[in-house]
Amino acid sequence: MRYSAKPKAAKFSWGEKMPPQRDSGNYADQSSRDLVPTIIPGYDDGFASSAPVGKFPPSSIGIYDAGGNVAEWVNDFYTVPTPGLTTPVVDPLGPDAGTSYVIRGSSWKHAGETELRLSYRDYGNQARPDVGFRIARTAD
Repeated sequence: MRYSAKPKAAKFSWGEKMPPQRDSGNYADQSSRDLVPTIIPGYDDGFASSAPVGKFPPSSIGIYDAGGNVAEWVNDFYTVPTPGLTTPVVDPLGPDAGTSYVIRGSSWKHAGETELRLSYRDYGNQARPDVGFRIARTAD
């Protein structure tokens, strides 16, 4: 995960290498093989689709289900980065208008290395069974 206490961002929520470690999260596994086109060989989290919240251990900063289960629908409209841009943009805001929203992260439908990366982004404008949203609050 990415946060200021880590020296560098991890590739996956469980670390740097495939396949996921046991109990890493809810991904396309043996139990979902009848629902998805591709599964992670040898991985079985016990849930064919979404799992109840908190069924897997929290991240190192206490966040549950940050990898897998459902991908996260966010408020930003989706846009393609400006071609030729060579300077990274830190925490960019999405455009003011658009037709599709950003969807972040992996879900129970994902098994590929690209989709399981923490940096994976998708987009959409309609509900999907593998997309949800996260309610968060500060600890006051």
